[in-house]
Amino acid sequence: MVVSAESETATKPHVAVVASPGMGHIVPLFELAKRLVTHHGLRVSFLNITTEASTAQTQLLHSPDLPSGLDVVDLPPVDLSTIVSEDALVLTRLCINVDESFRCLKSVLLKLGKPNAVVIDLFCTQALEVCEELSIPLYSFCTTSSAFLAFSLYLPTMDREIEGEYVDLPEAVQLPGCSRVRIEDLLDQVRDRKNDDYKWFLYHVSRLPKAAGILINTWEDLEPVALRAIRENPTYQEIPIPQIYPVGPLIKDTEPLTASVVDCLAWLDKQPTDSVIFIALGSGGTLSTQQLTEFAWGLERSRQRFLWVVRLPSDIACDSASFFGAGYEANGWKEYLPEGFLERTKEVGLVVSSWAPQVAVLSHPSTGAFVSHCGWNSSLESIMCGVPMIGWPLYSEQRMNATMLMEDVGVLTKPVVEPGQETIGRLEIERLMRTAIEGEKGKASRRKAKELKESARKALSTGGTSYESLSCLTKQWEAY
Repeated sequence: MVVSAESETATKPHVAVVASPGMGHIVPLFELAKRLVTHHGLRVSFLNITTEASTAQTQLLHSPDLPSGLDVVDLPPVDLSTIVSEDALVLTRLCINVDESFRCLKSVLLKLGKPNAVVIDLFCTQALEVCEELSIPLYSFCTTSSAFLAFSLYLPTMDREIEGEYVDLPEAVQLPGCSRVRIEDLLDQVRDRKNDDYKWFLYHVSRLPKAAGILINTWEDLEPVALRAIRENPTYQEIPIPQIYPVGPLIKDTEPLTASVVDCLAWLDKQPTDSVIFIALGSGGTLSTQQLTEFAWGLERSRQRFLWVVRLPSDIACDSASFFGAGYEANGWKEYLPEGFLERTKEVGLVVSSWAPQVAVLSHPSTGAFVSHCGWNSSLESIMCGVPMIGWPLYSEQRMNATMLMEDVGVLTKPVVEPGQETIGRLEIERLMRTAIEGEKGKASRRKAKELKESARKALSTGGTSYESLSCLTKQWEAY
């Protein structure tokens, strides 16, 4: 009997995947969706929240090169103008967006034929009730580290047992079986328990145990201590935690080929191996005008080769000022650099506006270090390319990531910040840049990063820990 391609596709397990807004959430979930299709033979419908979608999000999800079996389903846009105030914090705005966009979720899932499973990210737990009503297993995907997941799972206990603000605690937060979280590293959303961001964050993490399982964008060798704690520590066992599945590192594998991409790579081709410092602080972060100036002076004084992605500075009190506007900006950034900077550094540096092909740059042999905001996607990309980092965390959980990558993993160095100072001065920046390329600490971090690059490759390969973890899960979905 001849089986048509259409009927064969229809018999494959079908999974719906949905991410909350923001490229830091969308990229890893979209990579998961592609991997489920290309490596595990599933059909996947990726549900796209179109309200306040950035240019970068739209271009990524509507690329003409999607694999067969992956469909992007646009959720209808919603009007937030009368619901969300102009001064709403990032997470609050994001969660209300998801709330309103999910009003159609039940009808969308029914129209898709009730998928075998639904995978959400941390800020989409509003889907729980819909999936329970339709008897569809729901899984949460942790787009950041298992250390962050351990903190998130423990937060409801902290909320019950600790009075006052966490930032006023006399010492670091001791997570059961894990490293401590320094008070100064606490993520923004838990630094003020009275605001709406904290309430939303607590709401979502409190619902994590209701998921059928939790996928994590990490792998066994990168975070063995935190993974073991979540699986075995009595505190987490009592919550209780559903089964966890380390399936990473899942990073963006393709980028648009533009004239600027070609120019970046052509410039890198002319530089010595491991000599270039790549500076890119993510799609959602900005520096103040003063910090941008100090960074430029420190970079120039260091005399190191560099490729710097410059975004327009912002002096509002929010390091995530461009979170919802991530995409491509107009020119205008040059006026914020010190006079003559571009001319004086033209022999050793390349400055580009707003965006560069990050994975392509990181994987280039000339790239020797990465100044990163320590978002988890960028951190994984750097490790996957064997490039050590200089941590420049801006918002959310990035300070936690930076400390963990420095103290527990050994692939990152951080600037020394003077007490009471918000701006990191040019002399410290100069020291960091020199150390990253010429110093022994920089060389040790580079060796460690290259070791982890090989470890990550093995984890994702057939028979590797992450491959088998995801394979185990897809076999369960086939049985539903």
